[in-house]
Amino acid sequence: MDGILFDMDGTLVDSEKVWSVGLDQLADHLGGRLSDTARRDMVGTSMSQSMRILHDDLGVDADEAESVRYLEERVSALFADGLLWRPGAPELLAAVRSAGIPTALVTATRRHLVEVALITLGPHNFDAVVAGDDLDETKPHPAPYRTAAELLRADPRRCVAVEDSPNGITSALAAGCVVIGVPCEVGLDHLENVHLVDSLADLSVDGLRDLVAAARGHQFLY
Repeated sequence: MDGILFDMDGTLVDSEKVWSVGLDQLADHLGGRLSDTARRDMVGTSMSQSMRILHDDLGVDADEAESVRYLEERVSALFADGLLWRPGAPELLAAVRSAGIPTALVTATRRHLVEVALITLGPHNFDAVVAGDDLDETKPHPAPYRTAAELLRADPRRCVAVEDSPNGITSALAAGCVVIGVPCEVGLDHLENVHLVDSLADLSVDGLRDLVAAARGHQFLY
């Protein structure tokens, strides 16, 4: 196994609820109320796509840049208050780092917010970070996960990606990764070629290595 590539929101930290607070405040600011369907559709999308979904849902012709500024100011303040880990996330990160396996954070969230989130996550836990505004293409395009593997000098086919959203899973699969799905805000049962777990607490370093070895069709030397 060459590396483990972690999504952030909804995977390592329970920050989708933080985003929901900010999105509800933005919707109220724009004179409407965000529907549950629109909120689910935003999970794992780029900021630009999320704003289009929100504006369409509210039926408003608002300025995208102004909406992003309003939302990110509120989310940044909430991130700074500290984020809640998803169950098993800090333990899994500690085990992976102890085993000397390279790790990357791969997120659709923009870098200045990721830097705030890293106060909770710990920058020392990641050898590379790919944020939502680092590349021209974001999830579900394979570029974020391909880039993360390149930064680790790893073969994506020998990397595990851990995700909670359909867009993220599509991105990781297209990059060639072995993908683990841990549902948070949206269901993943309809997706194929994904190893689903209820919690990151169900994962172990040896188990991840076995998944990569099985996916590649032969046993690697660890």
